Amino acid sequence: MTTTLSPRAERRLRVIAPLAVGTVALTAWQLLVTVGGVSDYLLPSPAAIAEELVAFAGPIATATLITGTNALVGLVAGGLLGVGLAALAARWRPVDGMAAPIVAALAVVPIVALAPVLNSMFGADSQFGRQAIAALAAFVPVFLNTLRGLRQTRPVHRDLMRAYAATGAQSFRAVTLPTALPYLLTGVRIASSLAVISALVAEYFGGPRGGLGSAISTSAATSAYARAWAYVAASILLGLLFYAATALLERLVARRVPDPART
Repeated sequence: MTTTLSPRAERRLRVIAPLAVGTVALTAWQLLVTVGGVSDYLLPSPAAIAEELVAFAGPIATATLITGTNALVGLVAGGLLGVGLAALAARWRPVDGMAAPIVAALAVVPIVALAPVLNSMFGADSQFGRQAIAALAAFVPVFLNTLRGLRQTRPVHRDLMRAYAATGAQSFRAVTLPTALPYLLTGVRIASSLAVISALVAEYFGGPRGGLGSAISTSAATSAYARAWAYVAASILLGLLFYAATALLERLVARRVPDPART
């Protein structure tokens, strides 16, 4: 027999369950370090990491702002480029044929190899290399999901628009775009986390000082392991913030724009 929860209970469970799991994990972590005698250089305790978060709140906030800005610029630029190219590929098959191998190649570009090259090309004082890497990471999922969404319009809906003598622009606004929006927003949600990760990785390899990636590297190199983990915690929170913001955007758009495929 299955138990059906009310919508309110489900919403509470979605909040309580992750908090409970996180509390248990942090408690076990603290016990492992204090009782088990694990060295700080192997795994600092959550209490030590929390102390570093408080003591270095200013530098951590500054580094988070730098990384967040790079990730946001990359997400917006890569997202716009992905949507634009997907629209062209969905409209003209020659563009689709030319874009497919390019996107496949971009999807497997190693960030660890590209980051030092771009940082050297654009100089030690420019954030452009990091933003470009974040844009590259965001471009691929947005392009693929948008292209798939643009091709999901049902023939019956297209025929209906033709019967009403609708123009191409009217059909796009009324049918194609609302159908593609859920796919586009899913791509943006995936890309948001990838943009943060890519910006962090790019900060390890040269470029201007600042950012969470370079702060983690510097702290680890100076044996400030708890501080390095504090920067890691800030990176996790930044990634969660990007993911939550795009998930909220997806929910708001879903409420305002009905999907023709469900009507």
